[in-house]
Amino acid sequence: MQLSVFDELNLAEIAWEQLHPGQRLVVCRNPLIADERARKRSELLQATEKDLGEIKHRVQAGTLQGESDIGLAVGAVWNRYKVKKHFQVNIADDTFTYERKEQQIAQEAELDGIYVIRAGRIASEELAAAGLVRAYKQLKEAEKGFGGIKGPLEVRPIHHRLEDRVRSHLLICMLAEYVRWHLRHAWAELLFQDDNPAANADPVAKATRSPQATRKAGRRRTASHEPCHTIASLFDELENRTRNTIRVTGSEATFPQLSTPTELQARALELINERVPQLT
Repeated sequence: MQLSVFDELNLAEIAWEQLHPGQRLVVCRNPLIADERARKRSELLQATEKDLGEIKHRVQAGTLQGESDIGLAVGAVWNRYKVKKHFQVNIADDTFTYERKEQQIAQEAELDGIYVIRAGRIASEELAAAGLVRAYKQLKEAEKGFGGIKGPLEVRPIHHRLEDRVRSHLLICMLAEYVRWHLRHAWAELLFQDDNPAANADPVAKATRSPQATRKAGRRRTASHEPCHTIASLFDELENRTRNTIRVTGSEATFPQLSTPTELQARALELINERVPQLT
């Protein structure tokens, strides 16, 4: 594959049957990651050269002698900055020289910001290369879910002893997170969450908020000028709705009655109902 393809594109699908038969490989290049890696490499190389220069000065001044002692000092520099592979050094009892491996550094720089996503036997008609990249980035949702299970859903400590009960406890926590994920997306217009993500946005580029979400976050108001909520504060609002038991005067007959929902509660319930097919 020619790296020049990234002059016009930021992703390309390739095949490598020898190593990955039947699998799809999508090569991506993120210019922001490339710039960050180039910056870090430059800083590490400069810092390494500074410390190596001090060692060289000590050797020339005669305050550091012996191949083993010089080697120990240089080894400390390698351990500190981790760029030993980019330097050629020559150590003797009374001399020390070093230089950068410029060609090797340039070759590594060409791969800055490039990463490969490997997928199984998913037909391109089912999911295009850009879709594979978006699916890969959705792993962040799984990480958030695990964080929710460990935090608010309190999967630990587990007070059960029997294996089937432990499995049931974990299953309930997983189902609770599944429901919460759908609620968070169903209630996006009521939350600080972006309710209008750009579906056709560049899958490789850094995700950005939509203009609507930026305005919502800045004003702390929804598109209908209502206060924005976190999912916790929205649950608090829904908890204010009561279920009352009405007893008829002079009779033992009773019947339940729900309080009239506020506009916010009604809208939240309406959005949930729109998600019911996905939860069943």
